[in-house]
Amino acid sequence: MNESHDTDGVSRRRLLTGGLVGAGLALSPAAVAQSASGQVNTVRPASPEEALRLLKEGNARYVANEPVNTDHSLDRAKRSAGQKPFAAVVACSDSRVAPEIIFDQGLGDIFVVRVAGNFINEDGLASLEFGAAALGVQVIVVLGHTACGAVDATIQSIEDRTLPPGHLPSLVEAIRPAVYDVMPGNPADLLSAAIAQNARLNADKASRSGPVLAELKQAGKLVAVPAVYDIATGKVDFL
Repeated sequence: MNESHDTDGVSRRRLLTGGLVGAGLALSPAAVAQSASGQVNTVRPASPEEALRLLKEGNARYVANEPVNTDHSLDRAKRSAGQKPFAAVVACSDSRVAPEIIFDQGLGDIFVVRVAGNFINEDGLASLEFGAAALGVQVIVVLGHTACGAVDATIQSIEDRTLPPGHLPSLVEAIRPAVYDVMPGNPADLLSAAIAQNARLNADKASRSGPVLAELKQAGKLVAVPAVYDIATGKVDFL
């Protein structure tokens, strides 16, 4: 519907990107300071690029086994009043993948959407739209990980020409495009190639999803990036 013909004078687009921000959810200037206790207190980053930098720095601390977000009792009462995450992570349901720990961020800093195979469906898009428009998320990371069982099951399903039981075929259908993309090149490590491509496809999907995410990206308020987490080393490689 054309915004000028919206009967109540307020389009859904304005509600998400304007009304919610006007209701006290505006972004604040960014600064990141380390307190005497060693806890990192995150103030809203000034840009998506700074938000991404905070995640990269946090992962470097995690890899070096030098985390600073270790006392989760701090600011517990303050968190009960609301949340202001600066980043969203689309993560696999794998129990070894914990975004807050991997990126060494405090509770309330990361808005997490999880599903086996870290793909984005309609529910995931709605969650990301809420995170970006209502909560001020500035960067979306689609985080694949090494030895992903959901991607491996998809490869086996394609090679065997069979579908797994129950509701698992829905996972296979969602991940299949990434496998098909890399198969023609006969990569030496098909699983790793498909994991990376799955992250790329879904980050691109988030970037192009209109009207909410695509418009925020166009306005320079949001970026979506693919990445792969190495379970053995703890390192996140941004693709």
